[in-house]
Amino acid sequence: MIAVLTPLLYSLGPAALLLVMAVVFAESGLLVGFFLPGDSFLFIAGALVASHVISLPGWLLALGVFVAAVAGDQVGYMIGRRFGSRLFSRPESRVFSPANADRAQRFFDRHGSKAVVLARFVPVIRTFVPAVAGIGHMHRRRFTTYNLIGAALWSVGIVVAGILFGGISFVAAHIELITLGLAGLSVIPGALAYWHGRRSRADEMVCN
Repeated sequence: MIAVLTPLLYSLGPAALLLVMAVVFAESGLLVGFFLPGDSFLFIAGALVASHVISLPGWLLALGVFVAAVAGDQVGYMIGRRFGSRLFSRPESRVFSPANADRAQRFFDRHGSKAVVLARFVPVIRTFVPAVAGIGHMHRRRFTTYNLIGAALWSVGIVVAGILFGGISFVAAHIELITLGLAGLSVIPGALAYWHGRRSRADEMVCN
């Protein structure tokens, strides 16, 4: 997916911010967005800002990502509150994996409210934890507080890392090659999640 999205960052100019925000929102707020490359895509955007491929100030990129991340998590939370555990009882499909939902549930059970902050830094898990919090009827104000903290740490941290990385002269001179390498690395979390889901289903079939 990032191989498709990254070239758009080069061609959209300042409007690339809207694309980054849309990806962050979808990954955070829609249960079908777990396959989107949030971390790597945001990191690449920061690097492209530093190398002046995208004509935007870094603070504006970070602010846009923060807003999209907060809004996405709030939507995910409301979906969980509205539809409850029925969300995670759906059958396996190309856009929904019960195994990923179960992983998010265990993550939330293990970390409690802090999971809302911690999940922001864990691909796939961050897509489902807001809905898990909503299903568990975590107090809205408490969820919002942790949501704001997690979104701020994540958006500023990843954008700043990308900007610092992109500000290195060698990186700026080879930004296209490096973004291709990052694009390749970005598929690893999704592949691992897919493999884990396949293995879990195989284990269940053996047990049955």
